Amino acid sequence: YALRAGALTVGVVNTVGSSIARLTHCGVHLNAGPEIGVASTKAYTCQLAVLVLIAILFGQDRISAQPLIHSLIDELRVLPAKLESVIARREEFRVIADGLADIRSLLLIGRGYQWATCLEGALKIKEIAYLHCEGISAGELKHGPLALIDAELAMFVVVPRDRLFDKTLDALNQIVSRKGRPVVFCTEGDEPRLAEFPVQLVALPATHEALNGLLHVVPMQIISYHLALNRGCSVDMPRNLAKSVTV
Repeated sequence: YALRAGALTVGVVNTVGSSIARLTHCGVHLNAGPEIGVASTKAYTCQLAVLVLIAILFGQDRISAQPLIHSLIDELRVLPAKLESVIARREEFRVIADGLADIRSLLLIGRGYQWATCLEGALKIKEIAYLHCEGISAGELKHGPLALIDAELAMFVVVPRDRLFDKTLDALNQIVSRKGRPVVFCTEGDEPRLAEFPVQLVALPATHEALNGLLHVVPMQIISYHLALNRGCSVDMPRNLAKSVTV
C-alpha cells in the first residue's frame, strides 16, 4: 500500500536479499547473524537499537533535540556492558521459570515503551513454551484484565524508571490489593520505592527510558527459554511455526 501511494519505504531487515529488502527503496541491515531458531530473540533487540539510531538520524538537525540525542548515544555506548550484566544473571531467571512450572496462564503488564516489551515477551512464551500468555498495557488494566487478578494468576509487571513510573506503580497497587503476587522488573535503585509491595523484585540496570526495553526484554526471553525446556518443548523449532531457515 505504501509503495502504491508513492511513499518512501525503508526496510529494517536482518537477511540480505529478503523480500522486504528487495521491495523497499532503502534500508538498514541489522547484521545480527543467521536466525537458526524459529523464535529468534536477537533480531528484536537489534531492530530496537537500529530504530533508535534512525530516530536520531531524523532528528539530528533539530537544535532542541541535541541534549536528547547525546544522552541516547551515550547510553547506547554503554548498553552492551549492561546487557552482559543482565545475561550473566540467567540462573536467577531460570529459578523464576522453575517457579512457574504449574501455571496455565501468564500476564505481562507494562506501560508506554514497556507495553511493547511485554508483547514481545508474551509472543516468545507462546511461541516456544505453548503457554497462554498476554502482554497487557497497564493503562488498560481496569478495562477487563483486572477481573482476572487473584492470588493464583501468574504475572510479570515491568516498572522501570521512566515518565510513566508513578502511573505503572498505581497499576501495581491495584494488582496487589487484589491479592496478585507478580514478579516485578524494576530499575536498580528503585527497590526502596517498591519494598512496601509483597512481590518478587528483579532490579535491572538504569538506562534511558527509550532503551529500557532492550534490557527488560532479555529476562523475558531467557525465562521463555527455560519455560519451554521445563515443559519439554522444542526451543528451536516450535510446532506449527516455520521460517525459511528451517523448512
